[in-house]
Amino acid sequence: METANTHYTRTPRTESLKWVDRVTHLMDNQFRLPGTNWRFGMDPILGLFPVVGDLASFGVSAMLILTMARHGASGKMVTLMLLNIALDTLFGSIPILGNIFDFAFKANERNVRMLRAHYEEGKYQGSGKKIIIGVIIGIIVIGILLLWALWELLALAYQLVQGWF
Repeated sequence: METANTHYTRTPRTESLKWVDRVTHLMDNQFRLPGTNWRFGMDPILGLFPVVGDLASFGVSAMLILTMARHGASGKMVTLMLLNIALDTLFGSIPILGNIFDFAFKANERNVRMLRAHYEEGKYQGSGKKIIIGVIIGIIVIGILLLWALWELLALAYQLVQGWF
């Protein structure tokens, strides 16, 4: 994703949306695997740290969505973005396989592409203050589900280790 060529046709180029581009690039495309065109960001790297890394990645994605909602993404668009980060968080929290999923899925980049298409189609709605409460509730619910799933995973791992001794 090239941040210098980003244009939001229906809104002024604000610092908040520039921030979205920079953070999305950092999370999904900052680094390149040597000898390939495959790019990855901090998301799969953070996934190497159980629980803390997944929560940090989720928090960054949630802040990106809140910023996009404040700048006029429709309720439907925000719901689709929340589904993207829910999938990324759910599958990304699986040890090892989740890191591979994070490497390929790139939920933040998908969300920014959807936002650009949303603006280009002329569906920009101005301020999204009315849906912010719904977004916050959705993020809290996804966060609680993530914590519960990670707790269950840790409990299962603890039981497996207990069975060995």
